[in-house]
Amino acid sequence: MSQNITSQLHFLSRPAGRLAYTVDGVGPLVVAVPGMGDLRDSYRELVGPLLGAGFRVAVMDLRGHGDSDTTFREHGDVVTADDMLALIDELGGPAVIVGNSMAGSAAVIAAAKRPDAVAGLVLLSPFLREFFSRGAMATTRLMYRVLFARPWGATMWANYYGKTLNRGTAASWLPEHVAAIRSSMREPGRLRSFRELTLQLDHSAVEPLVAAVHAPALVVVGDSDPDYKDPAAELVAMGESLGAQTLLVERAAHYPHAQRADLVVPRILAFVEELRGGSGWRAPRA
Repeated sequence: MSQNITSQLHFLSRPAGRLAYTVDGVGPLVVAVPGMGDLRDSYRELVGPLLGAGFRVAVMDLRGHGDSDTTFREHGDVVTADDMLALIDELGGPAVIVGNSMAGSAAVIAAAKRPDAVAGLVLLSPFLREFFSRGAMATTRLMYRVLFARPWGATMWANYYGKTLNRGTAASWLPEHVAAIRSSMREPGRLRSFRELTLQLDHSAVEPLVAAVHAPALVVVGDSDPDYKDPAAELVAMGESLGAQTLLVERAAHYPHAQRADLVVPRILAFVEELRGGSGWRAPRA
């Protein structure tokens, strides 16, 4: 099932820099975006099955991440939503957006802003509200300034990613992926971009827009995700607020699509097949 993303690299021009993406296949468009501190290859388990099922699949790096430029100074949910919509417009939508973590939050914003561009949402460990109070957020950001500073920041994040955020079942390729994250963050400007994102991230923009989202949605959460106080309860709340299908994944944390691809990938395929069959979501005309 696993497929490394080795396609030709493309770049989407934005006002402050370029965003790296790959695109393959023909058919209705699926746009996948990884979360904070992650790389496009995190979707390696999903790309091949989607292509095999007859979808066109684009996978985009966040600002300052992977192969995207480090010239951006604005980061977070709102600008990521704008980036998603710009890529959909570039490739010809509408699209189903697959977003992990903060990219899931951005996908909700994109669907609220441009219903015409978003045919559906697959939200993997998203945040539909801000959990931190203003005081707690300020304290957390002070901590991030220290944790993700040079020279130890890349190693700190890679260790947290590999051990805490992937608790439970680990993908067989997790060690090489963690090594790639660490290596990427050691490239000039990338740790700084990641650190700027951690200092700007604020999910409070998402909650007021949830009611405006009418796109069909699937929300997937790992039962051991440390980012939720009670993952099962949070999943129920998110499902109710979006009128979404939900999936609680056993023995998975923040990356259920990678940790338990055996369960999550078939559910995503069933969801997008259902959309293709019933909503008029089609590939754009040539």
